[in-house]
Amino acid sequence: MSGHSKWATTKHKKAAIDAKRSALFSKHSRNITVAARTGGDPNPDNNASLAAAVARARMVSMPNAKIKAAIDKAFGSGADAAVYKEVTYEGYGPAGTAFYVECLTDNLNRTAADVRSAFTHAGGNLGTAGSVSFQFTRKGSIAVEKVIVSDEKKVADKENAVDEDEFMMAVAEAGGEDYEDAGEEWIVWTAYDKMQDVQKGLEAQGIEVKGSELTMVPTTPTDVTVADAKKVQRLVDRLDELEDVQNVYHTMNVTDEIAEALAEDE
Repeated sequence: MSGHSKWATTKHKKAAIDAKRSALFSKHSRNITVAARTGGDPNPDNNASLAAAVARARMVSMPNAKIKAAIDKAFGSGADAAVYKEVTYEGYGPAGTAFYVECLTDNLNRTAADVRSAFTHAGGNLGTAGSVSFQFTRKGSIAVEKVIVSDEKKVADKENAVDEDEFMMAVAEAGGEDYEDAGEEWIVWTAYDKMQDVQKGLEAQGIEVKGSELTMVPTTPTDVTVADAKKVQRLVDRLDELEDVQNVYHTMNVTDEIAEALAEDE
């Protein structure tokens, strides 16, 4: 009985973690393959979408061998030339929060059924194309470590990266649109098609870049209660668990109070 076996319990937990990691790597592999094929170039330096996909994969410690295999798959033949279709779903979740869901699939019927089921279980509903997309703006997002770069080592500085005024000027010089304080890091916002250029501009000035991604930012965040926020998060989690779902964006305004409440439930 597993209830009396520490080994059995540990083995079960490890299997669950391994399965989750495998599913996560599978999603990133699919995203990398499509980005490589769509951009028509296997070199991330010449393919902004691929560079963003690779950066996101590395943030979850995806092995380089798997990243390379995913890129190679985009230009393979026969069984290796996997064909995925990009499809988006729009709808409303709990408390009127708008959802925009990006998927990559080789079976549209399966994906549509899975996404619809997730919304239905959460008390939400799917809308038609364009029903909520106008509530989002496409942006590039770059995470920057708050560090002081010296000749010998990087020294952590919890207050700001070098100096906030200097950092603000560096962001402007690199072509960034804005930045915000996210605790132990800065988030630099860029135009959707300028993220890679801005990242290179920051790095050229000796600024450490932690990661980057292309994202959708709500134009008017939806205020919700803590109770509703937990319902929204359950829908996000349910969608994230679907193999075909790549990105889930929503308009919920995540205040400090809500962030703390959601963290307690993890």
